[in-house]
Amino acid sequence: MSDNQNLLAEQRRALILDEVRRRGGVRVNELTRKLNVSDMTVRRDLDALARQGVIEKVHGGAVPVVEASTHEPGFEAKSALEPTAKEDIARAAAAMAVPGSAIALSGGTTTYALAHQLLDVPDLTVVTNSMRVADVFHAARPAGAGGGQRPGAAMVVLTGGVRTPSDSLVGPVADQAIRSLHFDVLFLGVHGISVEAGLSTPNLGEAETNRRFVESARRVVVVADHTKWGTVGLSSFATLEQVDTLVTDSGLSAEAREEIAERLPGLVVAGGSEDRSAPREG
Repeated sequence: MSDNQNLLAEQRRALILDEVRRRGGVRVNELTRKLNVSDMTVRRDLDALARQGVIEKVHGGAVPVVEASTHEPGFEAKSALEPTAKEDIARAAAAMAVPGSAIALSGGTTTYALAHQLLDVPDLTVVTNSMRVADVFHAARPAGAGGGQRPGAAMVVLTGGVRTPSDSLVGPVADQAIRSLHFDVLFLGVHGISVEAGLSTPNLGEAETNRRFVESARRVVVVADHTKWGTVGLSSFATLEQVDTLVTDSGLSAEAREEIAERLPGLVVAGGSEDRSAPREG
């Protein structure tokens, strides 16, 4: 972290957050030395991270916010976190969608970003339990000649179910609908991912619906920014061994990358010069 004077604010804050979480707390003067920036810049960065709810400012520094495993932020709150990373991940993941294939998108702000990128992939069949994701595709439908559906537009199936704080539909109705289908690829957003807990969420209903998604997919692609690594929700719904590819961003630490590479067949780091997007499969 010694040569970061020219980093963008968002990149710098990602490094600060990683340092806070890794060490359990940092002091302002330590960050000014490591980042080679002013005391005022560090304090502004800490203010911004505190407003996002990911750190807590203390006298002279900051400590991580330890959330209850049952805490589930709403969609708007999650949308404000790591927006650039989510866009990078979405572009990389979209390259894995094959024209004419059947895909599933779970709920979440990263899959929402991915939905926008998938609008240009022709003839997809999309199954989702996310009201937000479905809205993206439905809003793009009237672009064809004469006001009809544009050629190649995705056919979208929205499961029923009970709405969660993140605008996903879960419960027996959603589970039954997903159980009867088969997907070429599942693009799965997660609340948390770790070696011990695998993929997890604070919402029990969402955990069960995500299990059905995983069971019905030929390939499982997890889309998750670096802040999800090491986070554990109340309920685990899949192991790392059930994941084919993780698409994440360049904020993920080298240590975490090594752990993931040992356990997953595919790791795609998106963003900047490190973007290694998987090729589109035919």
